[in-house]
Amino acid sequence: MLTLADFRASVQASAPPAVSAPLRALWFDAKGDWVAAHKCVDVRDDKDSMWVHAYLHRKEGDLSNARYWYARTGRPPREASLDQEWADIATALLAALP
Repeated sequence: MLTLADFRASVQASAPPAVSAPLRALWFDAKGDWVAAHKCVDVRDDKDSMWVHAYLHRKEGDLSNARYWYARTGRPPREASLDQEWADIATALLAALP
């Protein structure tokens, strides 16, 4: 199982680990590449992708768009720091890996 610490450390690599699209999006976000992160989840309609999509729009400051994506996931908009939300999402998605 990939731990949060391992996932964070993988950001030093030149390519993301073999993980789901939402986790790849978080990986690119951690690398500072919002555009690549957004491309990973932009056209996906699963709840995990929509959750990351909401986070990404919150991070860019587009709160109305973020609220839309949070609503699609059934989750309320977050008030925690962006770093905390990133870690919370990554932890949940990593825990769901087979």
